[in-house]
Amino acid sequence: MALSPREKEILALLRAQPMLDAAGLARSLGTSKGAVAVALSSLTQKGEVIGRGYVLRGEPWAVVVGGAAWDIKASSLAAARLHTSNPGTVSRTPGGVGRNIAEVIARLGGRVHLVAAVGADAAGRDLLARTSEAGVYVDQVASSAHPTGSYLAALDADGELVIGISDFAATDSLDVADVARSSELIARSQVVVVDGNIPAAVAAWALAVAAAAGVRVVLEPVSVAKAARMAPLLTPATSVHAITPNVDELAALVGHDVADQPGDIAAAAAELHARGVRHVWVSRGAGGSVLAGPDGVVTIDAVPAEVRDVTGAGDAMTAGFVYGLLCGETAATAARRGHLAAALTVASTHTVPLDLGVAFAAALQDLDQTTEPTPAGATP
Repeated sequence: MALSPREKEILALLRAQPMLDAAGLARSLGTSKGAVAVALSSLTQKGEVIGRGYVLRGEPWAVVVGGAAWDIKASSLAAARLHTSNPGTVSRTPGGVGRNIAEVIARLGGRVHLVAAVGADAAGRDLLARTSEAGVYVDQVASSAHPTGSYLAALDADGELVIGISDFAATDSLDVADVARSSELIARSQVVVVDGNIPAAVAAWALAVAAAAGVRVVLEPVSVAKAARMAPLLTPATSVHAITPNVDELAALVGHDVADQPGDIAAAAAELHARGVRHVWVSRGAGGSVLAGPDGVVTIDAVPAEVRDVTGAGDAMTAGFVYGLLCGETAATAARRGHLAAALTVASTHTVPLDLGVAFAAALQDLDQTTEPTPAGATP
């Protein structure tokens, strides 16, 4: 059915700001709420709008439920010496695992919504503005009574992390009441990313909403401690589509040591399969990764890169994987996308490189001409 000019205007606004209500639409269009309500009813009948929140047809998106903070990076100009002052440079950039993942997805060309918490302060307003400018929808971010979070990373001259300190009170205090309004958005999404930084109760809520709607979930464990906190949530009822630990985090998820060998990783992954996890994608740093899923176990080579700064590399790896899933790729192909995003990130001094989308598109053709993932234990 044909759309009226007013209906086309409303759809354009909703594509830019999907969670606008009737009053917001009326203000933007300079008309009455009643006129907007009539147009929305017509759009619903025509199948252009589905569900609460005016979710649009044919617009695949991801939702990231996680942390948002500022990254403060201090880089030593020479080999770092502990317990004394080191000459170097200090910078502040938008950060937070969930927020970083969302920005990378957006810069790669995916549509993504962030569900998080920031303080009602200038730092929070600035963080949301910068995140929105990168292409992330931030209308579901809650306002916290705590200051906007921050993460301090002290880096050696070679870009390796010396020590990291986080202040995530805003994220730690997030509760289900803060995020409940996002349930429809999650239920209509194609992929939900759960950042292990969020409280377990919020993670459990997100998993339950996604499971009820049949939406794929990618769980990023973040750290050994947070992987252990998320482990009890992994059950056949939650049906996690993919989990993205490193070897140490994998050990925390299964509750025992795991050797950094494909066979041992595969055995531990099988334990998670029995708990409802479909794909277990284990990062091995420069050694690439191991992907264990319904089609078997494969090893995937890392994409070579000159390391300038490792901050954000893991977030980019997960985001590249999620972007691949959004594009309809298999898990193995999506994992290779993740390695490419990580390589481009470590080669930059930015937590999320501003030119990531352009660089990713340019490198993707070369990546696709390389060898495919190799069955674990086979000779590449």
